[in-house]
Amino acid sequence: MSKKPAVPAVKRRVKNATRLPAKATETGSKATAVFQTTVDQSELNHLVTLKHADPHRILGPHLSAGGVIIRAFRADAESVDVVVGKKRPQPMAKTHTAGLFEILLRDLTEMPSYRYRVHEPDGHVVTLGDPYSFPPTLGELDLHLFAEGRHEAIYEKLGAQVRKVGRVSGVSFAVWAPNADGVSVVGNFNGWSGQLHQMRMLGGSGVWELFIPDLEPGTMYKYEIRARGWRPFLKADPYAVLMEIPPNTSSIVYQSTYKFRDQKWLKKRAKREHFRQPLSIYEVHLGSWRRVLEDDRPLQYRELASVLADYMLDLGFTHVEFLPLKEHPYGPSWGYQVGSYYAASARYGTPDDLRYLIDYLHQRGIGVIMDWVPAHFPKDGYALGRFDGSALYEHLDPRKGEHPDWGTYIFNYGRNEVRNFLIANALYWVKEFHLDGLRVDAVASMLYLDYSRKEGEWVPNQFGGRENLEALSLLKELNEVIHRECPGVMMIAEESTAWPQVSHPVYAGGLGFDLKWNMGWMHDTLKYFQTDPLFRGGNHNALTFGLIYAWSENFILPFSHDEVVHMKGALLNKMPGDKAQKFATLRALYGYMWAHPGKKLLFMGGEFGQWREWNETESLDWHLLDDALHKGVQTLIRDLNGIYGEENSLWEADSEPAGFQWIDANNASENIVSFIRRSPATGKEMVCVCNFSPIPRDGHRLGLPKAGNYSLLINTDAKCYAGGGSEVETLVAEEIPIHGQQYSATVSLPPLATLWFEVPK
Repeated sequence: MSKKPAVPAVKRRVKNATRLPAKATETGSKATAVFQTTVDQSELNHLVTLKHADPHRILGPHLSAGGVIIRAFRADAESVDVVVGKKRPQPMAKTHTAGLFEILLRDLTEMPSYRYRVHEPDGHVVTLGDPYSFPPTLGELDLHLFAEGRHEAIYEKLGAQVRKVGRVSGVSFAVWAPNADGVSVVGNFNGWSGQLHQMRMLGGSGVWELFIPDLEPGTMYKYEIRARGWRPFLKADPYAVLMEIPPNTSSIVYQSTYKFRDQKWLKKRAKREHFRQPLSIYEVHLGSWRRVLEDDRPLQYRELASVLADYMLDLGFTHVEFLPLKEHPYGPSWGYQVGSYYAASARYGTPDDLRYLIDYLHQRGIGVIMDWVPAHFPKDGYALGRFDGSALYEHLDPRKGEHPDWGTYIFNYGRNEVRNFLIANALYWVKEFHLDGLRVDAVASMLYLDYSRKEGEWVPNQFGGRENLEALSLLKELNEVIHRECPGVMMIAEESTAWPQVSHPVYAGGLGFDLKWNMGWMHDTLKYFQTDPLFRGGNHNALTFGLIYAWSENFILPFSHDEVVHMKGALLNKMPGDKAQKFATLRALYGYMWAHPGKKLLFMGGEFGQWREWNETESLDWHLLDDALHKGVQTLIRDLNGIYGEENSLWEADSEPAGFQWIDANNASENIVSFIRRSPATGKEMVCVCNFSPIPRDGHRLGLPKAGNYSLLINTDAKCYAGGGSEVETLVAEEIPIHGQQYSATVSLPPLATLWFEVPK
């Protein structure tokens, strides 16, 4: 521990130091000098048993009629001296065998500045400041706002904060544990002893606090909690910003020194209307995207930055979406069972390393979204579950507090301090790490009290319904706060039901999200494409049904990580037919997806046709790009993104009927669909026609909206994509009405292919 002065020397009147009256006691057969304490016996018992709600009432300096009494509780000490200013050490009297030391500094009328010299049994002498000589580091307003659930920067108050109190450097600790009988900070600085740094509860707030001078970043710590009916147990800090690398579970004191350089990006982002802009998202699990071959380890945050940026810019994605990068104990949960909500995963570096990654991507013009998990948390003993011996963050009733599918706890959304924890956490990631969006995981499980539960396994709300009113209130408040405090940040819902107005403003009766994953489109589309072409006609409605509700929300079309795990097979392997047909069908699917109304999301590996299911412990199969077929898929994604970003008809009116028009939605027998994408603002249009049959359709007459020459933009069967190489000429529209259009042209449609044509101005 540091020996530098922690308390500044000030002028004080110190005439004499007096030991308190002595009495003799017997300890076995040996007589030991123990001095009479001035502490009330009942209070002393609470201190000695580590269950005092305010140890500052006993320890530290206290004005008395005769001067200032200073008390220290050091069970590890042979003796303790007080050093006032630059004066010589003055020995303290031991007034309790458990380790209470006292001294009276006579005739003082104000608190002195002092330090302790602790003589340990092994002969070591340690000089340190007194944690019990400092005022609380949280004020009444902090505690009031936290109790109301409205302290939006509570992460700057709770947890471990590197700070100065006056001119003294150290770390303040604060933790919410209202049902604990006693709480201590323990760590590698005090031998993990709960006796040495007992905390005080601030009023009736349930918040325990202690400032410890001399501590520095890098200190490992936990909280030792003593609850009625429990043996003392250790908990990691819920507000810790850094944790040990799993499976170790200690919290680590950390102070960011990073300076962002992305101000231009943030200024531009604040003015962005995301639902009227191109949005092509590349979903990434950081630990398995690309690994270092020599030791089969994942790339670290800083190592990843330039490699990922180069790759995304080459392929034309606008945003990366990371699976959760909060600390999680169980790797195969992919980050969705979060153990420490405020801590960036130490698997890949420090919090400032993650800041660097995000900052770097911004400077290269790439947005960053991260998955965020407020729906549930794991039951690991060191983490949030039963935090102070009670169901604190979760409901006690398992019908409301435990998730039957995932074996996890569910947050108590009606408790103000829990709401504050979650809303401030969202703000923390957006403000402190400059994230451009949060994709909120498993929203459906939050909305319904009977989610994945049978009759009798759930509790209705106060009106007898199945809606989780407390979770609804939380989500609305969350989205309003984020949009107020962080303009331009996207809030994205993974919501798989027909809950109305998920992506509508709260003031209009919605939940307030900006965008919603279109899970219905994803399931229906995969159902159609996984069907053998001979039988696709019978599933044609799966292809077209999504356009019935396409304008009800601001949708993202997702092919996410969930679709390529748990024996579902990779996207490429879902496609029927022989090898060439699988690739052709996948290319046709991507062409259809990029033309369809809705923003785009593709999980890593899908962009080059990974064969096998994703495995979170292994790198993607980058060697497949040596194969022309896989390279062709990647080239197609590059071209789709390139044209998509430039053609405002493909994204300007994704959520409006004016941005889409069917040409032919009913040709089930031939597996053909065709439609127009349109920009209402500019009138610019594009035609998409798809042949999802393995049979070429020569001489197909296609209805067109205007006269003139239609230039080809995309043919997923082209040679450059390792397709069949069928040639498609420029379309020349004739005034022959069909499909409700005044004009038409004949076109030879390649098998299993999607074509895009630019409509003449």
